[in-house]
Amino acid sequence: MAALTFAYTLRDATGTVIEGSSEAENEELLRKRLSEQGFDVLEIKQIKTVNKRVGGIGGVKKTDLSIMCRQFSTMIDAGVSLVRCLNVLGEQVQSPKLRAILNDVRIEVEGGQMLAKSLEKYPSTFDRLFCGLVRAGEVGGTLEESLQRLSQFLESDVKLRQKVKSAMTYPTIVMVFAVVVVLLLMTFILPKFMDMFKDLGIKDMPLMTKMLKATSDFLLQYWYFAIIIFGGLAVAIKVSLKTKQGRRFIDLLKLKAPVFGPLNHKVSLARFARTLSTLLSSGVPILQALETVAGTVSNDVMSEAIMAARASIREGEQIAPPLAKSGMFPPMVVQMVAIGQESGALDPMLAKIADFYEDEVDAALASLTAALEPVLIVGLGGVVGFIVISLFLPLIAVIQNLSGSSE
Repeated sequence: MAALTFAYTLRDATGTVIEGSSEAENEELLRKRLSEQGFDVLEIKQIKTVNKRVGGIGGVKKTDLSIMCRQFSTMIDAGVSLVRCLNVLGEQVQSPKLRAILNDVRIEVEGGQMLAKSLEKYPSTFDRLFCGLVRAGEVGGTLEESLQRLSQFLESDVKLRQKVKSAMTYPTIVMVFAVVVVLLLMTFILPKFMDMFKDLGIKDMPLMTKMLKATSDFLLQYWYFAIIIFGGLAVAIKVSLKTKQGRRFIDLLKLKAPVFGPLNHKVSLARFARTLSTLLSSGVPILQALETVAGTVSNDVMSEAIMAARASIREGEQIAPPLAKSGMFPPMVVQMVAIGQESGALDPMLAKIADFYEDEVDAALASLTAALEPVLIVGLGGVVGFIVISLFLPLIAVIQNLSGSSE
C-alpha cells in the first residue's frame, strides 16, 4: 500500500499549536501515532500529491524489483559506488518504467540526495517496506544486506501470489465455461425447442420444462436486470471500500468466509511474519516495523491487531497478549512470537512462522484444488443434465402418446 501525505494541526503539552505534514498508510494510523507521541490532534487532512511520472507504460513487476535488488546488492558488496550501481542497473533492467525511474534516482543521488529519499518519490513502485529497508541499510551501513533481504522477501511474496493465482486459474476457467454454456443453452437452444413444442401442439408441459422456460423468458426479456444487479453490487463494494467500516467488514469476510477464509487467513499470517522478520533482521526498530507491517498486510482487521501490539510494546509490555486478544492469530503464532521476544530472537522465529504458513498455504491450495475440480464438474454436469432432461421430457410424452394411438 503506498503511503499517503497528510497535513496536520496539533497542540502540544504546553498548549502550543503546531502545523506540519507527514506520511502514513491512512489517517487513523497517523492519528494514533501522533497521539502516542503526546500531541492533541486537532485536524488531519490528506494532501493530494501527484506521483512523479516517468517514461514507460504500466507498473513495475515485483519480479523485476527482486532481480534489481539482487544485482544491486552484489555490486554494493563488490565495492561499486552507489551512482555507478544505479547507472548499470538503469541499463540492465527489462522494464522501461523501472529504467526511467532508476535514471532519475541516479541523478538525484548524484546531487547529494539519500537513496531512500529518492525512492520515496515513487510510492507506486517502491512501497514503505522497500524504502524503510533501504533507509535502515543506508543508516546502518549494511545496504547490501538490506537489498539482499529485500530480494528474498520479494521472491517469496511473488511465489506465494503465483501459487494462489495458479491454483485458482482452473476453477475460474471451469466456472466461466459453465456460465457461458448455460447462457447459450437458455437463450439460443431452448427457444428453438419451445417453438418446436408449439408446432407439435404440446400445451401441458412437465414442471421441469415450465421452470426452465420461465427462467429463459426472464433472461431474454429482463437481461438488463442482471446488469443492473451486478453493476450495483460492484459500485456498492467499491464505495464501501472507501469507508473504514466497509473495508473492515469486507476484510473480516475474507478471513471468515467458508472454504476460502482459512486460505486467506494463512496467506495474511505468512505475509505478516515474513514482512516483520525482514524488517527486524534489517535493523528497523520494532515500533516502526510494526507500523509498516500494519500498512502492508492489506487487511484492516489484521492491521488493528498489529497496531494494538505496537501500542502494547510502546507501553513496555509484550507483543503476544494483544495478538492473542485479537483472535486473528492462532495460539501457535502467539506462543512462538512470545518465545522469540523473550529470547531476543524474534526475527528468526518469525521467519520460521512464515515458512510454516507458506507450507500450509501450499497444502491448503492442493487440497482445495483437488476438492473443487470434482465439485465443479459435477455441478456443471448437473445443470446441463437438468436442461437436457427438461427439453426431452415433452418429446418423450409425445412419443408415448403416438405409440399409444398406433396401438
